[in-house]
Parts: sequence; C-alpha cells; structure tokens
Amino acid sequence: MKKIQQNLLNWFHKNARDLPWRKTYSPYHVWISEIMLQQTQMDRVVDYFIKWIKRLPDIENITRANEEEVLKLWEGLGYYTRAGNIIRTANSLTEQHNGELPSDYKLLLKLPGIGKYTAGAIMSIAFNKEYAIIDANIERVFARLFNLAKPVKDKKTHAFIWEKTKKMIPHGRAREFNQALMELGALVCIPRNPRCKVCPVRDFCRSLMEDVADKRPVIAKPSQTVFIEMVTGILTYKGKILIQKRKTKGVWANLWEFPGGRLEPGETPEMALVREYAEETELQIGKVKRITTVQHSYTIYRVTLHCYFCSLMDGRFEPVLHAAQEYRLVNPEELCNYAFPAGHRKLIDHLKNSGLLFL
Repeated sequence: MKKIQQNLLNWFHKNARDLPWRKTYSPYHVWISEIMLQQTQMDRVVDYFIKWIKRLPDIENITRANEEEVLKLWEGLGYYTRAGNIIRTANSLTEQHNGELPSDYKLLLKLPGIGKYTAGAIMSIAFNKEYAIIDANIERVFARLFNLAKPVKDKKTHAFIWEKTKKMIPHGRAREFNQALMELGALVCIPRNPRCKVCPVRDFCRSLMEDVADKRPVIAKPSQTVFIEMVTGILTYKGKILIQKRKTKGVWANLWEFPGGRLEPGETPEMALVREYAEETELQIGKVKRITTVQHSYTIYRVTLHCYFCSLMDGRFEPVLHAAQEYRLVNPEELCNYAFPAGHRKLIDHLKNSGLLFL
C-alpha cells in the first residue's frame, strides 16, 4: 500500500499538468473547475475556466451578475442546469456562509449541484481533507489495479472502489493523492491502449499480471441511442430576428432559441415548422427557405435539426407565447450576446461563416 502511494505521489510531482485551478487551490476555483469538468473533457474546460474567472473572480461577482451573462459564459459546455446551480449556490453561500465555501462535507452536500463526488473533491483538493473522490479515470485505474471483473457502476464494485480509495489516501496528502489517481487515469491508464510500460504502479497491477489490462474495466451495456428529428425557423420582422427564451424548467431551461420543435410522423420539415410556429407563437408563417441541417448530441440523444428562413404570411406580428417565457426582436449582430443550445449556436455560426446574415 505505502509503495503504491509513494510511487503515485512521486510520479504526480513530475508529470502533473499545469492547470489553472492548481495554481491557487482556492475553494472557489476548485468548485468551479469541478462543476465544469462534469461530463466535459479537460481540454475544453481550461479555456472556459480562464474566461469565467476573469469575468467572475469570486462568489460575490456571481451574485451580482445577471443570469444571461452567466449562461453566456457557460454556452457550449452543455448541461446548463450546472450553471443554474452555480448561481443558486453562490446566493446560498452569500446568505448563509459569509460568501465562502464551507470546509464541512455535510454542509457542502446541502448546496445545489454539489453531490458526493463534488463535495469530496472540494474537501480533498481545496482543503486537503481525507475524503475519497471517484471519477471515470479513478474507476478505470482501480478496475485494472485490482482486476475487477464486473462493470465499475455495479453496486458492489462501486462500493469496493470507494472503500479502497478512502483507505489508500495517505494522511495529510489527500490533495496530491486524489489528483495523482485522476492524472494517472487521464495520462497513462487511458481507456484504449493503456501505457502500462510507463505506469508508476505497474508492478502492483493485477490485470497487467493476468494480461487482461486491455479488457478492464468491463464495459456495461450502453444505453440505446435515441434519434430525434427537429426543425427551427429564423423569422425576420422589420430587419430584426425573433428569438424566444425557453421556460425555467426542462431541457435547456432559460436559454434562447428560434421557434421550432420535433417533426411528427408523416411530416416534412417545412410542414412541421409551420405547425410549430402556430402552436408556439400563434404566428402564421410561410415562404420557407432551407438554410442547412445541423447535427448535435446530448446524453443519449442524437438530434438532426433542419434549419430554415421564414416570413409572416399575413404581415401581422403579434406573438402569443405557449412554449417560452418571453420573446425579443434583435439585430443579427446581437445574437452573439445570447446563450443558445448547441444546435442553434451551430446554426448561428453557419450563418456567420456563410455570410447569409451580417453577424
């Protein structure tokens, strides 16, 4: 056990990546980085983190910012409930904890968006307390190190990994050790073609001894992919573009979008767009002209989004909203000020790159 600990710590000191939140280990920086890293790759998070900290350097600045600005900073990271939880947590910290993250595991768990993993990460990385954290990298390391023959999400297997991690944390060095495990999984014990020859704990790896390292972790049956076909339309009125803000609950809550929705059986995209505009805004549209088709994904869903220009049939612009909380008419160049879901942002980028709209 001690040899594994020491080998990992020595390796980490020589190979740790230069990440911006590692420069201070402030509780705020650790918290924001951990929320961003949920379901998002490291290389994407670094730039987002730097921009976030530059604009919102502390918790107080979050409470002073408007929601639109926070969502815009988050745009592209996906899973937007995370950004909403950051706002709610910042407000809660200001009201109850003098604007600081508490160094108490149970209190952290009471904050919006902070679960077992994130609380453990804050406690161990920010406060150097001996709390275990388990991410996909650590799961993979332990599945190979102990040659676990069942999927890591199996209840007993998951409990085994948590228990082993807690026992292995060297006293007073939780910050380094937990990060060393994650770094090992990210740089050496990678999903495919693990770099066993340079692994600091290769002499203790049971799956390597059994020559099954490439078969660990055991992969659980993947969730079935759901394919969705949708349509959206850009409506211009007096030189401005109609956008609407999604409701406060549901997928992409509080983000802006162009009206549209799912195709129903037997519908063409053009038919669906006319129907969706009528249902969502009570506007009668026509003169539908195709722009492009974009693809995007979230969780298990794969979305094909058909994109069109459209115009009013009768010239009357009197929206009555049924699927949004508000609408705005904006100049094309103002679209960059609003946070949109991935598919709509890809459409805006296409319009900008193709010169179809002056953005």
